[in-house]
Amino acid sequence: MIKKIIFATGNAGKLKEIREILEGSGIEVVTMKEAGYNLDIVEDGKTFDENALIKARTVAKASGEAAMSDDSGLSIDYLNGEPGIYSARFMGHDTSYDIKNAKLLEMLKDAKGDARSARYECSVALVLPDGREFVKHETMEGLIANAPAGQNGFGYDPIFMLPQYGKTAAEISPEEKNKISHRGKALRAMKEVIYKLNEEEK
Repeated sequence: MIKKIIFATGNAGKLKEIREILEGSGIEVVTMKEAGYNLDIVEDGKTFDENALIKARTVAKASGEAAMSDDSGLSIDYLNGEPGIYSARFMGHDTSYDIKNAKLLEMLKDAKGDARSARYECSVALVLPDGREFVKHETMEGLIANAPAGQNGFGYDPIFMLPQYGKTAAEISPEEKNKISHRGKALRAMKEVIYKLNEEEK
């Protein structure tokens, strides 16, 4: 039975999202830090799936417990899918997202309308102590806005326009975002996997 999962993240925004989605599941979610692990994980995968698995495998191996991780990013068609898996590292880890967002808007200054199509992608990986591995990949489609807007969300949300709302991901409520977000969808899909695994072990 999976009762506790160590989530390989130090990102408070992500953890809040994860705990909200798994709320009521009876599964305790703790960060690596809360579990007492300070692991330096090299994400050298070529895809979101590979990077998520690298992180989850490392934590599962170190802890002997169920480990979960996500790898996510923003893929912009006009930029051939960039920043993609390098979204967090784009222009350097310590560069503020205000600067990153401004740079991307500059890079897209000649792109109009549908040429600004983009998607958030998220892979969620679960690795169990017995070596079994599960991955779920989901997307949230949108466009890159002409200017940043909104105070909610984090990362690239202020420039990610959701046509169905006519707003950016930073202008809608966290509850609305969880329903449609790439991470929300991938986590709910993984929650079903966990429920099924726990049912089978009863």
